[in-house]
Amino acid sequence: MSRAEKLDVFAREIGCSVTVNAPMSEYTTFKTGGSAALLAEPQNEKALSLLLSKCAQEGIKPYIVGNGSNLLVDDGGIGSVVIKIGDGLSEIRMVDETTVECGAGLSLSRLCRFALEKGLSGLEFAFGIPGSVGGAVFMNAGAYGGEMGDVLVSCRHLDQNGVPGELSLNEMNLGYRKSIYRETGFVVVSARFKLEKGDKEEIKAKMDDFLSRRKSKQPLELPSAGSTFKRPEGHFAGALIEQCGLKGLRVGGAQVSEKHAGFIVNNTGATSGDIVALIELVQKRVFEETGILLEPEVIKIP
Repeated sequence: MSRAEKLDVFAREIGCSVTVNAPMSEYTTFKTGGSAALLAEPQNEKALSLLLSKCAQEGIKPYIVGNGSNLLVDDGGIGSVVIKIGDGLSEIRMVDETTVECGAGLSLSRLCRFALEKGLSGLEFAFGIPGSVGGAVFMNAGAYGGEMGDVLVSCRHLDQNGVPGELSLNEMNLGYRKSIYRETGFVVVSARFKLEKGDKEEIKAKMDDFLSRRKSKQPLELPSAGSTFKRPEGHFAGALIEQCGLKGLRVGGAQVSEKHAGFIVNNTGATSGDIVALIELVQKRVFEETGILLEPEVIKIP
């Protein structure tokens, strides 16, 4: 029995949902990419810990995904194991009057709605970001002047061997689109947020405003991974791309959005190869014209 077959059997034994030859186009917001040899979704933290431990024992390096909203999977697929952090780790609860704890698989939008229901302010900026809590912590996601580090208190995680640990905010090394979790590869399992009591109507108005702005300015009607490039210091990636006359530029089915140049979208049946080629072309043209090298925010795997 091969290592992958052993892991398949083991994952099913511990109650994971398992898909063989899982089409990653169904698990990423770009809607591209080949198949993963094996995709397993643990239904609780214990199963995730056991699965990580088994991968380590078998010498398998798993790829961890949440909502797949910042990933670009190679057209050749993933020959290893993908572990999806989803509904099995999406519980949410109040720790005290202003502190919320939730699982890494919970969607950011659901977290924001929960905070609204409780009359808690601080997460309005995150409403509409198409990711999970775990992914948002991993990337220190942010928008409209706010970021996860503004409200995070601590995170619980599992290391590559499935051993649990916890980090406080000060230990997370949060920065612009980075955290210690990007450096270590530890898997976030839950996060705590410290919020403030607020007026429900005001909180909802802010959330609605931010969502309205997203809908009016961003190409939400087409598959993408959000902002394709990180914001260069002192500049905006979208403005630089537009300044270079690249709005609407296409490679195959991939296109620089005509609505917002900071987004590369899957316009019509794009492949991951199309998207990579367009990213590289945009980088080249912007660098030639401005001297600024745009750094992709999208994470390519494998």
